[in-house]
Amino acid sequence: MTFFNFLFKNSDLECPRCLGKGFVGPEDIRRLNKQLKWAPGPCAYCDASGKVTEELLSKVAVDTTYLTIDLPESEIEKIKNGDPETIEKGKLQELFIDNLIQYIEHQYLLKNMDAESIADLYLSTEDENAVFSVEKENLLQYIRKIIHLKNSEPN
Repeated sequence: MTFFNFLFKNSDLECPRCLGKGFVGPEDIRRLNKQLKWAPGPCAYCDASGKVTEELLSKVAVDTTYLTIDLPESEIEKIKNGDPETIEKGKLQELFIDNLIQYIEHQYLLKNMDAESIADLYLSTEDENAVFSVEKENLLQYIRKIIHLKNSEPN
């Protein structure tokens, strides 16, 4: 290892999630294929600094769905430290989101249901003790977002 490599070994690199902007925008969300899973906002991967370490790059995938700025700082740190329980929680949340998207698309595309009807049907079947639950107004917004995205896709 050369002296310069040693000296700059822990130097910060441009964040590959936000491309150094410190903010994840719609173009970053599309680039990382996280539509319907992320909203624009400060970058949780680099803590809005625009810089990351090689260590973080080696430990946490750039497109980790669960790593978002709206999590408590303690949860973000657990993800960045590779806590198995937190990583599993993130995988379960992503699976829930994927299944919810598929459910909504199925009801909309194959059953010709509108957003309100889909929300009512979903909420009528949601388990009271569900690990991930949603409020009707948030669900309606999300359903409308999915429908809008589906309608804007080329056939």
